[in-house]
Amino acid sequence: MVGAPQAAGGPERRLLELGISLPPPPTPFGAYVEAIQCGSLLFLSGMLPVIGHEPKYTGRVGTELTLSEGYDAARVACLSGLAAAKSHLGTLEAIGRIAKLGVYISTAEHFQEHPKVADGASELLRDIFGAEKIPPRVVLGVASLPLGMPVEIELIFEVAR
Repeated sequence: MVGAPQAAGGPERRLLELGISLPPPPTPFGAYVEAIQCGSLLFLSGMLPVIGHEPKYTGRVGTELTLSEGYDAARVACLSGLAAAKSHLGTLEAIGRIAKLGVYISTAEHFQEHPKVADGASELLRDIFGAEKIPPRVVLGVASLPLGMPVEIELIFEVAR
């Protein structure tokens, strides 16, 4: 991500400049909460590629879905995560740093392009928060994910205020 553009202004302003609207905050599919703050860290539940509690994508990347669709699924799941964070914090301006990004991808057995799928989330975060705040990440291929979705995103934020 060397040479990535710096985000001008805060994340709320960058969303406007990029023409990105956050989806409604996600609601749980089971007995859990979407976000909890422990001290200065905000932990999110696994975020799925849903809009308004409806899946945008289902299936495995490399079989039912293309690499491009997997990339977009990661992006949509990340947008849901940002919507959950904003709902909990009131504003994305409260985020001081993205502490961790985990991307879990349901893939075909021989699929090897996991990093390219995960870039759907990483590049979105870079574009909104700036290259200096891009997080470390873990990317894993898995046999299945909840509700047959192709991607699940894990986010941990450091709250600045």
